[in-house]
Amino acid sequence: MRKRWTIPFIAVCWLAIADPGAPAPSRGAGVAPSRAMAGDAGGVAPGRVVTGAARVPGDAAAATLARHRRADAASCRGCHPGAERVLSGVMGSRAGERAFAHRAMGGDGDRFFDASCSGCHVTGCADCHGAGASFVARPPDEACMRCHRGDRVGWDYHGRGAREDHERYQRGVVADGEAVLKMRPDVHAERGMGCADCHTMRSLEEGRRAAKQCRDCHPTVSMQVPEHAIAAHLDKLECYACHSAWASQEYGTFLVRTPSPEAAAAFAALPRWGEWVKSAVLHRQDAPPLGLDERGRVSPIRPEYVLFATDPTRGWENRLLAAEWTSFFPHSVRPGSVACQGCHDDARRFVLEDPRDRVYRPELDGLPLRSFWDRTGQTMRRGAFFPADRFRAMDRRTPAYIREDLRRWQAILDHVDRSSARSR
Repeated sequence: MRKRWTIPFIAVCWLAIADPGAPAPSRGAGVAPSRAMAGDAGGVAPGRVVTGAARVPGDAAAATLARHRRADAASCRGCHPGAERVLSGVMGSRAGERAFAHRAMGGDGDRFFDASCSGCHVTGCADCHGAGASFVARPPDEACMRCHRGDRVGWDYHGRGAREDHERYQRGVVADGEAVLKMRPDVHAERGMGCADCHTMRSLEEGRRAAKQCRDCHPTVSMQVPEHAIAAHLDKLECYACHSAWASQEYGTFLVRTPSPEAAAAFAALPRWGEWVKSAVLHRQDAPPLGLDERGRVSPIRPEYVLFATDPTRGWENRLLAAEWTSFFPHSVRPGSVACQGCHDDARRFVLEDPRDRVYRPELDGLPLRSFWDRTGQTMRRGAFFPADRFRAMDRRTPAYIREDLRRWQAILDHVDRSSARSR
């Protein structure tokens, strides 16, 4: 029996020291979609250039590319009328962020937004595609990650995690001029797929987050996988509820207004948002909590804005301006998943933390929240917290649960035995 556990232990150690960092592939004009997406044809044939809607053969390729590089924003929209819908959509308007600024700051919302939140607006085609000699028909992943970074989805796809805010933590691996944590990248990134393989221009024009869902490329699932054999998993869970390995999460964002040069100097080690400096109670890079998304399916969730503000000019000290969560899709997909106990035994993962299990105690620091993993006083903007009665029902040790749990462990042991036999 001891031998059976030796190989899993070695495998875990190997995974722990494996280098997860992988540079984001540069995918510019003339670069074909990945073979994984293009099928057996392997993408674009030599001598062809990708121009978004069409692929232009032969001698016309260079002329087409040159014409695009001479174009300005107005002429872009003449041939690509859907671009206007992208520029007026969420990436251009940032309507969600502006609405939050009003919820949090009231009448000061517009000023706060303009000073602190406007850096990631898409104002024209060149923001993603470049201009002149820098034009590319297919924006590279680096263009996406100029905005989709930090604790938001984007960096995680290429195995980049957000570091703590203070300058003492800004060390180690640097990507795009910013220190990052090396994490395990998404399996699709490892296979050479880029952002635009799923997030196409047409999907953005139509206001959809993606052109493809998991089951579009993976229409069948193996019933030999114990988790797949449980009908409720396939019927009630998003695929990425189990297959997202980790996510960057920020718990408790602090803003401190610095109205004087002395105050600004005291907080000089922290990043600045307009009149404010920003810090956080806690960053986590692990399996995120679970709740329900807008489709009513079990999905990863995380704090979107749990915001505290200190402003001497208003008499605020650690004032809670918002405690809002959201459902999301971490781009850290891996073939495996957590064990049964990673969900069924973990009330904290469903934001139902038992007070006896608390580690972080925000109220001892003067914060008006009992716990980040206690939903009391917190809300969901997109989706809902998982119902407590459903969790209690799910947490019961029924004969079916015990049978499937044992089946999963037996599958792991069988896999280890087969791997050991091949290595002899």
